[in-house]
Amino acid sequence: MMSMDQDREREGQFLQIFLRNEEDLKCYARALLPSWEAVDDVMQEVSLIVWRKMDQLRDPSEFLPWAKVIVRFECLKARRTVARDRHWFSDEVFELLADHEFDPDEDLLTREREALESCLGKMDKAQRELVLLPYRGHGGVSQLADETGRPANALYKKIRRLREKLTQCVCQQLAGPGLEGGRI
Repeated sequence: MMSMDQDREREGQFLQIFLRNEEDLKCYARALLPSWEAVDDVMQEVSLIVWRKMDQLRDPSEFLPWAKVIVRFECLKARRTVARDRHWFSDEVFELLADHEFDPDEDLLTREREALESCLGKMDKAQRELVLLPYRGHGGVSQLADETGRPANALYKKIRRLREKLTQCVCQQLAGPGLEGGRI
């Protein structure tokens, strides 16, 4: 039986290694699942399974490939649960994605993140808040529609137009000099 200090040390080691790899695991799960909500549900289960099975991991440097196997199986389980939903990939596409090695180009991700932040900074505050609203939690757009008396559909259309402008700005920034200093 483990002492309380050993339990705390094990928990600390687990948290350190899990948190260091969590974003990669989420990205892998997102490549297999149709929404971030589904990813959150799967990742919650994955964290519990990884914690329970942590003793099976022989070398901490092998954590990511080991945990990806667990993510893959949990995504398959989630997929079976809602297989009739048209937003889910077919079994063949799922297998192709799951087998594909996900290795993000960190330099490209950094440039994309910087371009996105720059382009968001070019939006006025109201535009920026509106385009980010769907990412702040479930029901934000509907709540804003109720508060402002505008139809939710009209807000979604406005968000779509803002996203298109944001995408154009990011693409132009990644391609080279462009909208610097201007507003979207």
